[in-house]
Amino acid sequence: MPLSLRIRLSLLMFLEFFIWGAWYTTVAVFMSNHGMKNITQWPFTVNPIAAIIAPFFVGLIADRYFATERVLGVLHLLGALFMFLTPRAVAHPLLFILLLLAYNICYMPTMSLANSLTFHHITDQEKNFPTIRVFGTIGWIVAGLFISFVGVYFVSNGLRPEQTAMPLYLTSVASLLLGLYSFTLPHTPPPAAGKVVSIRSIAGIDALKQLGSGPFYIFLLCSFLICIPLAAYYNFTQLFLEGTGFKNIAATQTIGQMSEWIFMLLMPLFFRRLGVKWMLAMGMLAWTVRYALFALGAPHEIVWMIIVGIALHGICYDFFFVTGQIYVDKKSTPEIRGQAQGLIVLVTYGVGMLIGAQIAGAVYNSFLGGAEKLTLNQWNQFWWIPSIFALIVLIFFVLAFRDKKVEAQVAAEQATAG
Repeated sequence: MPLSLRIRLSLLMFLEFFIWGAWYTTVAVFMSNHGMKNITQWPFTVNPIAAIIAPFFVGLIADRYFATERVLGVLHLLGALFMFLTPRAVAHPLLFILLLLAYNICYMPTMSLANSLTFHHITDQEKNFPTIRVFGTIGWIVAGLFISFVGVYFVSNGLRPEQTAMPLYLTSVASLLLGLYSFTLPHTPPPAAGKVVSIRSIAGIDALKQLGSGPFYIFLLCSFLICIPLAAYYNFTQLFLEGTGFKNIAATQTIGQMSEWIFMLLMPLFFRRLGVKWMLAMGMLAWTVRYALFALGAPHEIVWMIIVGIALHGICYDFFFVTGQIYVDKKSTPEIRGQAQGLIVLVTYGVGMLIGAQIAGAVYNSFLGGAEKLTLNQWNQFWWIPSIFALIVLIFFVLAFRDKKVEAQVAAEQATAG
């Protein structure tokens, strides 16, 4: 693979996730400091709504009629405009949320488009893609560090960057840059040009019919359920950090992405020893422990507990979601592989996160009442709820899930590789 192509694709991934990391981990703090403390769940609701819409957009339009790099460029340019307008609507909460929805509808399809463009131009997916995709994680980390440690020079009045519109404007500028850069990427013709694409295939219904089995349905159900407490992390960790005295909120949250990077490299070692079921179980256990650490650390602002809770993100994400993608791939045939992966994204980042964001928001507002912020004791009570929920999902999964065929397949592959 030419070095120049690797660099171009790595930069694509870096900017793609820099953009997401810049606003996603700071928007709730901005809203809570601008009169919207009761509706901070809505950015994390419109994002999964867009995730549900994205497969239909990509499958029905982008994959059939237009070159991938051009669609990427147009969507990021439109996203830059919507995000630029968003902080200007701060006095009008409904318009603020609608602009975020418009932005996310532009952004979410670009994630799969960036992947498909990359896969089109590399020859060894297993070898090349991880080394390119890791720059996405680096991009998210750099965004958080930039906001906390460089952004402070762009704000005044003693405010932290996360409390201002700076991260949103940074997202807009980065989207503009990636939009323009996308038009310079290698030409990638629409992969499904001339093919008949049905709603059933895009929604994963055809894949579900072929994959349907007891273990797969249990996996699908648990994937959906675990995303309900997951939504609480993305929505309220930034407010929790603010409430427990952390100053560099965006930078602190990048510890989770650093952990993700490390555990991604360690996954083959753990996979060989644990197998599919216990990798998935360890991921769910990490969610339970993370929220328990947040709850225990809240009343007395125990920094190490909160930091460890954030650092568990690597196990939470890699062990459950990445292992889940591998499990789905093992269950799939080449003809339905894309549909099957789309189905799990729809169930988790779409429906699961959508419902989770609303439930988490309702629980948070019930604690908040008419106050400005939660007390430390209220944060303690709040975090026990997703911790116990995740524990219940874990127990159900351990008792109900058993897929001998896939476990035997994985064991055979590991024996051959070893």
